[in-house]
Amino acid sequence: MRKANHMKLYLFAVLLQIAVFSASAQTATRTLVRTGHLLDVKTGAEPAGQTIIVTGDRITAVAPTASTPKQQGDTEIDLTHYTVMPGLIDVHTHLTGASANFDPYFELSMTPAKEAIIGVENAKVTLEAGFTTVRNVGANDYTDVALRDEINAGHIPGPHMQVSGPPLGITGGHMDENLLPYEFHYHAEGVADGIPAVQHQVRENIKYGADLIKIGATGGVLSKGDDPQASQYTLEEMQAIVADAHRLGRKVAAHAHGAQGILFATEAGVDSIEHGSYINDEDIALMKKKGTYLVPTAYLIDWARQYANLPPLYAQKMKDVSVVEKANIRHAIESGVKIALGTDAAVYPHGLNAHEVDVYVNQFGMSPLQGIQTGTINAADLMGWTDRVGTLEPGKWADIIAIDGDPLKDVKILQHVNFVMKSGVVYKDETHKQ
Repeated sequence: MRKANHMKLYLFAVLLQIAVFSASAQTATRTLVRTGHLLDVKTGAEPAGQTIIVTGDRITAVAPTASTPKQQGDTEIDLTHYTVMPGLIDVHTHLTGASANFDPYFELSMTPAKEAIIGVENAKVTLEAGFTTVRNVGANDYTDVALRDEINAGHIPGPHMQVSGPPLGITGGHMDENLLPYEFHYHAEGVADGIPAVQHQVRENIKYGADLIKIGATGGVLSKGDDPQASQYTLEEMQAIVADAHRLGRKVAAHAHGAQGILFATEAGVDSIEHGSYINDEDIALMKKKGTYLVPTAYLIDWARQYANLPPLYAQKMKDVSVVEKANIRHAIESGVKIALGTDAAVYPHGLNAHEVDVYVNQFGMSPLQGIQTGTINAADLMGWTDRVGTLEPGKWADIIAIDGDPLKDVKILQHVNFVMKSGVVYKDETHKQ
């Protein structure tokens, strides 16, 4: 008798779930996004008169407007005077970093609370600039994890995020904090030396919510006492980092300016080289062989020349890098290295991310479509999110932007986005301003 009663209760629960699901499916509302031209970022086609059908946070169909009449309960968004395209992706940001503050001691005055508040502001600015997805590659105190989680919970506006937590680096290296004297015995969070230590740090970052691992393969520019051309982690240390990260389902991004560090990081199997200022032919050949992405962060050189008032501690290193970086990156692009859009936003103000595309096209010789692809399908591929972002196709997140004009004729218009939808929610709409 008890078994029979349990079976009846089970069947009742199943039937109730089916009824609730059916009712919700019947009442699910659709949003019909009516486009002027719809940019296919894979092919460069721009068919006119298309409609993107959005249900919840996903695209459910893309079809000619003539075949998608409005039904009862549908909402229409009129973008018929605009070019519509996927939301853009930046794979090198620091959303919890204050924009363009070059005081060497500023970061030492930052608290987790301040960084979190800064992150809230920068997430909104970045989203409204049309960047609906970012990779955050370095933050103190796991503030990027908290920011990602609050965005995902719908508490604050911001892009989809993959976050690294504190970057891994050697004692005294670019990822360490080298400004305080010896008696303070201070090290940055991610400092780890030797194979057991780096393995522990990878696992700790993942424990506290990291989606990827960021490492310092060479010295940097905005740091004291290190040389951007000098490799820092050994090949064996980087191999241990990559092996652990990949085994645990995380990709690895390597900060690397110097040629030797680029080579070691690529040989170790990292998924992307960030910056690549001194990249050479040996690096290029290995990166092509392994399919490693280069993330140039190139616009920051232009911005720094014009606006940055760097202290002497950093100015000479920035000058040295700026002399060679553009030519080397252009050579890597012409040689066929895969490129994903990344900006290093925080070094310069958040929200200027689309200027990076302009550099790729008008300084590095990419076609406008190739430049756009770095911030859509290429970036999605690097992140392992091709099933979610990068194109406007059924099943993907409804991350949609609109611009007034044709970006295949002038990529600069990407710097002035008129409309932003992320996961089916409109966060910016300036299309009424004609």
